[in-house]
Amino acid sequence: MKCLVTGGLGFLGLHLVEELIKQNHSVTILDKISPNIKLNKKIKFIKADLLSEKKIKLAVKNQDIIFHYGGLSGIDESMKNPFRTAEYNIMGTIKLLKICLKYKIKRFIFASTVYVNSEQGSFYKSSKRATEDFIEEFKKRYNLEFTILRFGTVYGLRANSENSINKIINLAIKKNRVIYDGNKKNIREYINVKDAAKMAIKSMNKKYANKYIQISGRSKTPVTKALNIIKKELGIKTEILYKNKKNEGHYVNSPETYKIKKAKKIYTRHSTSFDLGVKEIIQSKIK
Repeated sequence: MKCLVTGGLGFLGLHLVEELIKQNHSVTILDKISPNIKLNKKIKFIKADLLSEKKIKLAVKNQDIIFHYGGLSGIDESMKNPFRTAEYNIMGTIKLLKICLKYKIKRFIFASTVYVNSEQGSFYKSSKRATEDFIEEFKKRYNLEFTILRFGTVYGLRANSENSINKIINLAIKKNRVIYDGNKKNIREYINVKDAAKMAIKSMNKKYANKYIQISGRSKTPVTKALNIIKKELGIKTEILYKNKKNEGHYVNSPETYKIKKAKKIYTRHSTSFDLGVKEIIQSKIK
């Protein structure tokens, strides 16, 4: 398959690209940053912003599958930049969807998050939830097939500084102590980025067309267990320091907390009858 990976130089994206190449797919990366590592000669690279329509068209043309991993990622960053989050994660995706229609893309595979069903996740969650709705509507209206990948807590090589496990390890190496901002109650379903890439490629199978796939670990892991593993591997003797900060935007032990908010119906004391309302409209038009 000929695959375009937007955000293909990011943490999730580059691991996906490498796995696609291993499985003999043709790969094009579209990213706004230049590669800081030597890419496989089989990979085509296009440097472009997600809002650059001309270059996006060039990248999408002649592709079979789009893996849309690009956009603004990270809860903390979204809290600081809600407008930028909406611009890239919602509007950028809508523009890409329109271009996919033009070039008759076979499947649009979108990197979403488990936070879409959470009360947490800030503007990042909101942008992903809205985008999922748009993707589904594009299927209903234009028959653009999709697969939505909801990623859980991914860790692994080449993670950025915002990645939770990477952040903890970096600080532990620097301070010679495992320090955790949250509390002992936190639970996660950790998944290695290499496994996440393989599962994303598996979603290309026809049986996953127009489906929602959750990509997270096999089991729930207490953060205390994860931190003790890090402590042991680094040979640190001091006790783990829990700062017990309120981890704004992040869930404690499950993201599945979102409930649809029902509207309360209210009335005016003297409502206008439908007959009268229609009569007013007609009279205004035939005067």
